[in-house]
Amino acid sequence: MEAYCVKCRSKQEIKNPQKITMKNGKPATSGVCPSCGTKVFRIGAA
Repeated sequence: MEAYCVKCRSKQEIKNPQKITMKNGKPATSGVCPSCGTKVFRIGAA
C-alpha cells in the first residue's frame, strides 16, 4: 500500500504498516516512509 510522504513530496510504499481506527471510527493505515523515515498515514480501508 502506498501513502503520500510530505517530506519526499511523492507517494511511497508504507514500511511497517499498521491498521488503526481513527477517533471517528473510520479505518486507516499508519506506517513509516522507507526513504526518509517520516511517519506516513493513509485514510481508508486497506
